[in-house]
Parts: sequence; C-alpha cells; structure tokens
Amino acid sequence: MTTKKERIRHKAQLNRLLSGLLDNKKIESSIFFKGGTCCAMLGYLDRFSVDLDFDLKKGADKEKLRQEFHSVFKEKNLEIKDESKKVLQFFLKYEAPPNQRNTLKVDVLDKVFKNNEYESQYLESVDRTANCQTIETMFAHKLVALKDRYSKHQTIAPRDVYDIHHFFINGYDYKKELIQERTGKKTLPYLKELVDFIKEHLTQEIINQKLGPLLSNKKFQAIRKSLKTETIFLIKEEIKRLR
Repeated sequence: MTTKKERIRHKAQLNRLLSGLLDNKKIESSIFFKGGTCCAMLGYLDRFSVDLDFDLKKGADKEKLRQEFHSVFKEKNLEIKDESKKVLQFFLKYEAPPNQRNTLKVDVLDKVFKNNEYESQYLESVDRTANCQTIETMFAHKLVALKDRYSKHQTIAPRDVYDIHHFFINGYDYKKELIQERTGKKTLPYLKELVDFIKEHLTQEIINQKLGPLLSNKKFQAIRKSLKTETIFLIKEEIKRLR
C-alpha cells in the first residue's frame, strides 16, 4: 500500500517535472496534457495518479523533442531508467528512501484522433497554463480504455472503472464521436458491451489489489465493495437515456 508520504513525494516530483516541461517552449508547443494526472490537477478526479500523459502535436519532430525531454530530465535530477526508441516514452527515477515508490512514467502518444478536443487550462498546482484535453475528450477515452487495455495487454485497470464511475456521478459529458472513432461502434451498442465486459472481467480481488494505492483508505473502504455494481448501474442508466 502506498503511504501518504510516498504520494506527497510523488506528486511533488510530478509537479516539478511538469513545470519544467511547460517552461520548455519547444516541448510546451508540441504537447497536449491529458490522463489521470491532468484530470486530478483540473479538479475532475479525486484519486492519486502516478504518470504524466500527453498527446503529441501532429507533425512534431519526435527526435528533436527527445533531446529537449532529456535536457529537462537532467535539469530536474531525474535518471532515465528506460525509454522507448520508437515513441516518446520514458521511465524516470527520483531520489526516495529504500523500498518506496521512486519511479514515474512520461508517455507522449503520437497517434492523433481527429475528434480530440483541447483547451487552454490553468493548472493551479504548478501555476502554469497548459493545452489540455477537454473533460469530454478524456471521459470518452476513459470509456474506451477499459476494454482496449484488456484487448492489448489482457489486464484490467480498476482505476478506469473508478474514473468512469466518478465522471458519471459528477455529470460530465463525453464525446460520442470519439468513441465511434476509436471503436468503430456507436455509443449505445458500445456501452452495452462495456456492461457485459465489466460483469465478466472485473473481480473484487482486482479492485482490492490495484485500486487501494490510488485512494485514501477512507475513500477506498467506502467504494471498494460497491464499485462494480454502481458502475454497471450508472452505465445502464446512460443506456436508458440514449434510447
């Protein structure tokens, strides 16, 4: 279980690195912030998120940007443990006590979806403005991510389910066009498939093992036994609304 001190240290490292990336004009003008950390910083999400995720601007020179990323990592005293040679993906190590969380990932997706939408947003935790995916875009990607992750890696990420639950509870909208672009299916039949997928593949064991480190113990205990059934209920209510 990740401790509160580890989460605070990790958040500080995320903030420090994000600040450095946004201060680098060549990087800042070529990326769009997204994902769980972006959602949390914008107040859309209430869980711990461990990575920095971005979309790459169409036409950006990846290899020139790679050198810019390297320079920011060096400036922030982050060691590159591993990196992809094909895409801009980095695993970075920061100083931490033994046997505690000490690694963060930076992932820059170079696949451009035509239905992605972005807007300039102020990020209070780093006192900077960034081009971010809209919440409607992020919600649509999250609805697809749960099944997509399983089809590619045969793994279930209960954080995907938690985020879907949280977004529905808070009344956020999602881009239907993006769901169809990514899946080739209209929203209604896709959501029906998503219900069946959650019923079949999400287990209490997976929730207990993988979601706990991302929530305070109080939040985790409150949601862990009902997350599956509540999320299915919320998706079914959305299905009724779409009919």
